[in-house]
Amino acid sequence: MKPFVYGLIGLKRGSWELLASLLIALGVIMLMQPFVLWMFTYSFIVTLVGTVMFIIVSHFPE
Repeated sequence: MKPFVYGLIGLKRGSWELLASLLIALGVIMLMQPFVLWMFTYSFIVTLVGTVMFIIVSHFPE
């Protein structure tokens, strides 16, 4: 857990890419579930934020 947090604070690519990937996966899961309307409503925003974050983070140093 500590290397992940230190990676986020130190702007390391690996930790931020993991966080962006988790956001993308969460957005897709929110999109596919049929039960909770607010999750479906915000699924596109969450997926979009994760995708843009992944594009930006891919330019961070290793």
